Amino acid sequence: MSPKPEAKSNNIVILIIVAALGYFVDIYDLVIFSIVRVQSFRDIGIPEADMRLDGEYVLNMQMGGLLIGGILWGIIGDKFGRIKVLFGSILLYSLANIANGFVNDIHSYALIRFIAGIGLAGELGAGITLVSESMSKEKRGYGTMIVAGIGVLGAIAAYYISEHFSWRQSYFVGGGIGLLLLVLRVGTFESGMFKHTASKSIKKGDIWMLFASRERLLRYIYCLLIGLPIWFVVGIFVTQAPEFGQALGAQTILSAGKGIMFTYIGISAGDIIAGLLAQVSKSRKLAVFIFQVMILTSSVWYLSSKGITEQEFHWLALFMGLAVGYWATFVTIASEQFGTNLRATVTTTAPNFVRGALIPSTLLFEYFVHRFSIITAGYIMIFLLTGIAMLALTQLKESFNKDLDYFEE
Repeated sequence: MSPKPEAKSNNIVILIIVAALGYFVDIYDLVIFSIVRVQSFRDIGIPEADMRLDGEYVLNMQMGGLLIGGILWGIIGDKFGRIKVLFGSILLYSLANIANGFVNDIHSYALIRFIAGIGLAGELGAGITLVSESMSKEKRGYGTMIVAGIGVLGAIAAYYISEHFSWRQSYFVGGGIGLLLLVLRVGTFESGMFKHTASKSIKKGDIWMLFASRERLLRYIYCLLIGLPIWFVVGIFVTQAPEFGQALGAQTILSAGKGIMFTYIGISAGDIIAGLLAQVSKSRKLAVFIFQVMILTSSVWYLSSKGITEQEFHWLALFMGLAVGYWATFVTIASEQFGTNLRATVTTTAPNFVRGALIPSTLLFEYFVHRFSIITAGYIMIFLLTGIAMLALTQLKESFNKDLDYFEE
């Protein structure tokens, strides 16, 4: 295969900045529902008794959109280029979030979050793919670490905006800054590896290639499974903090909004720590394993905190966020496992399939809640999901120093 074109260092810096800002807006719009759920539900007339299950309904619709969007944007990224995904996805979810500020019933709310989810699905995968393909194999981990570390701070911005503006205005702000970001994207450049692939008469963005080979399919499934616990911690443990706090005997109602903020501060720090750990040890697998152990430790601590105070919850949310902060490393592993003609499809679908996996995880969680209790269900699910993730991790090959300039046949 001919050598890939090398990107100039100043172009790479611009690309990392734009990808990081894009992910910042992506995370803002991804978590804003979890932050304003209670306030917005009260305003549109949802009874207090229905808030938890209706919240799961809306969140699952958003996750379903992410699932479908992951496939669409991944195929577009491999067939037509990573840049087109960056532009198209942010335009869709920005307009959807503006529309979200006008909803007045639960079903419209859910439908628009579904559309927003489709748009949100393209951002991270395209950004990580571009950065990974534009940097050397020795340094690309730093690039993806910066993208994720800065990007997840969007959750903190979402919390502060929601504290100073109404929930409707919070959606408008998210959509507005997304549209402004489109102006910055004009200076971004396409991946040299993709340009090289575009000139070849080979299959590109064919998702069925994942099913054509048993080894390739298993490789893909293992990539998905190592991320399973991440969104369960965010989508259930933190988003349902008021309900968990009540079951633990908290004296005050725990704020999901503040929990999300502290969780994403932890995720931001975790992304940087996991990235540095992988660079120092030259092993992404080791970094992910250590973070899986941290997930179990922080979750058990949370679920056993009888009489939990608001301050204790904030520290635990920070710890749990740190533990699931291997997100960028997980997406980078997925990106490194596959050839250039399938890389965007995998890198875009993997994080969104993991987000979408919250749907069956939530259903299974509810099954255990109805048969035991919300606390016992939490224990069962986190041990199950983390155990599956650890097992899948053992089945993947280390990809730290892997050359990415190759095709899937």
